[in-house]
Amino acid sequence: MNDREMSCNSGGQFMDRGRMNQNGVVQPLLTDLYQITMAYAYWKSGKTDDQAVFDLFFRNNPFHGEFTIFAGLEECLKFLDSFHYSQSDIDYLRQTLPEGIENEFFEYLGNLTAHDVTLYAIDEGTVAFPRVPIIKIEGPLIIVQLLETTLLTLVNYASLMATNAARYRMVAGKHVKLLEFGLRRAQGPDGGLSASKYSYTGGFDGTSNVLAGKLFNIPVKGTHAHAYITSFSSVGELKTRLLKHKQTGVMEDLLEHAIKHRQMLSHVLDVSTEESSEGELAAMVSYAIAFPDGFMALVDTYDVKSRDTEQNTQVPNDTKSRTSSQLTNGVAPLTPPTTPSNGTNGHHQEKQQQQQQQQQHSPTLTKLNNGHTNGLSKIVAKTAEKEQQQQATSVKDLSTTATTTVITTVNNTSTYLPKYVEKSFRSGLLNFSAVALALNDLGYHALGIRIDSGDLAYLSCLAREAFEKVAERFKVPWFNKLTIVASNDINEDTILSLNEQGHKIDCFGIGTHLVTCQRQPALGCVYKLVEINGQARIKLSQDVEKVTMPGNKNAYRLYSADGHALIDLLQKDSELPPAVGQKVLCRHPFQESKRAYVIPSHVESLYKIYWQSGKICQMLPTLEQVREKVQISLKTLRNDHKRTLNPTPYKVAVSDNLYNFIHDLWLQNAPIGELS
Repeated sequence: MNDREMSCNSGGQFMDRGRMNQNGVVQPLLTDLYQITMAYAYWKSGKTDDQAVFDLFFRNNPFHGEFTIFAGLEECLKFLDSFHYSQSDIDYLRQTLPEGIENEFFEYLGNLTAHDVTLYAIDEGTVAFPRVPIIKIEGPLIIVQLLETTLLTLVNYASLMATNAARYRMVAGKHVKLLEFGLRRAQGPDGGLSASKYSYTGGFDGTSNVLAGKLFNIPVKGTHAHAYITSFSSVGELKTRLLKHKQTGVMEDLLEHAIKHRQMLSHVLDVSTEESSEGELAAMVSYAIAFPDGFMALVDTYDVKSRDTEQNTQVPNDTKSRTSSQLTNGVAPLTPPTTPSNGTNGHHQEKQQQQQQQQQHSPTLTKLNNGHTNGLSKIVAKTAEKEQQQQATSVKDLSTTATTTVITTVNNTSTYLPKYVEKSFRSGLLNFSAVALALNDLGYHALGIRIDSGDLAYLSCLAREAFEKVAERFKVPWFNKLTIVASNDINEDTILSLNEQGHKIDCFGIGTHLVTCQRQPALGCVYKLVEINGQARIKLSQDVEKVTMPGNKNAYRLYSADGHALIDLLQKDSELPPAVGQKVLCRHPFQESKRAYVIPSHVESLYKIYWQSGKICQMLPTLEQVREKVQISLKTLRNDHKRTLNPTPYKVAVSDNLYNFIHDLWLQNAPIGELS
């Protein structure tokens, strides 16, 4: 058993190789069968000494955009560094390949390494464009052929993911945080880890993926799920209510502080305490005790309405269904329905169902409305008595007041829907604000809230308004700066729409659409032979897009006087590079009439040798440095190349010498038809 097998078996999927974590799945057998059968055919044909050049490139930018971020280079170099067929690999191939393959070939495979391979590439994190090779591989034909599938799988998803993340960063803006929440929706563990790594590369600020945090040193962020809130049904379930004061060290009752503030907040936020869940309050107190310096709460678990409101007012069926679908998608019109329904023949049955649902979702409210005494009402009464004996009020009286307030709002039919949404959401904010102020009493500052459903633009504005009211009323300026996190199936278009609506969101948690790249699930990189033994090779096709550009080439990026990238130019490797201030004829590779002179103010050679003679030749950047490279590289593009709607295509050209070479070789290889 070799080092690779031992490391994989003992250390799990990722192996520690010094500064790099090597994915144990990435090995020579992570390839297509035809690569190995071709290798045998090459070997059988005596091509073991043939030297070849392959280009790895893509034909179109993803997501209807005009740029791509190159990523995955470090993983390619790790693969070259560890490339070797183990004895168990050879044994498996003996059993799998067709009969008749000579034993000498398996011995040949067992001795193969990437020592004689040379890899040229553009820097990882650089913007790249169609037809310009992002990696160029030179070396013995058999070995560079065997590398194809693995290099493609390492580059395709990495570049697609980094590009997708970079697009999210651009539409969100510089000041909004972006968190990757996609592990549970990713295509398996490898997809989840790669998504975390390359979303960070593309500009995200953190991930919920703990293993990715450990492996790649990415900041790990998270809040809690609805399950934590719903796991509590009353304050009586709290095993501890005490928290040590941050400065004095004295143990104090956090719940008691929260109840005191909740009474006062109900007037500030115009929300009765009857509209909030006792279980939610208990859960938030519990979580705050566990994380007093990191209290971030999910505030949309319950939508609690008063029973009397349900009995006196109904929303029409079509309005309810429309409202549900609108709010689910995160963007909804704020205009309410103008007239409520007067009821239907099934009104009595529907009312009973609503009451049953009300009892299921708000057992506290049911008990209070029935006049029962519970743990929370005792604490409320005790706290109120401590504060101001003459203002002590029974919980039942508060319930009546709340109902009257809500009914008054509901009867104003022209504002029914916004008021309901406002009331139900603010009731969720009530518990958070109470616990946050309780923490403040003990010297701690809460972090903020997460909204995971509903009209995100509208609700974020309501939350910010509520925080500003609390900050002013209770003289706590930091409340103005509480973070509002939004999740709920967010995509690029959602963020653009939220921007138009003037949202107040500080951070987006994005999962499914990010990690699965739903708008385009594959980049489509290809790996094509362009030269063998010094002779250029061309692949012809009736589809001009699939015609390859032959020969060993160099790539240059030409910049205009304003510092923006103007055009990428491909030349034969024998040509002199373009010079600053000198006129260069740039031609479309396949359309004769498309040509232009360019006088560059700056010329950047895109390729560096990253692997040669069995070792890495460049100091590899850290993930943080690659992340910075992405943003620096994007700044070199004009805004019209980066815009989401109808971006201007970036130009890729060939030199006049390469243009003539391509078309001469095309004519030499294209068959001549015969008419009869």
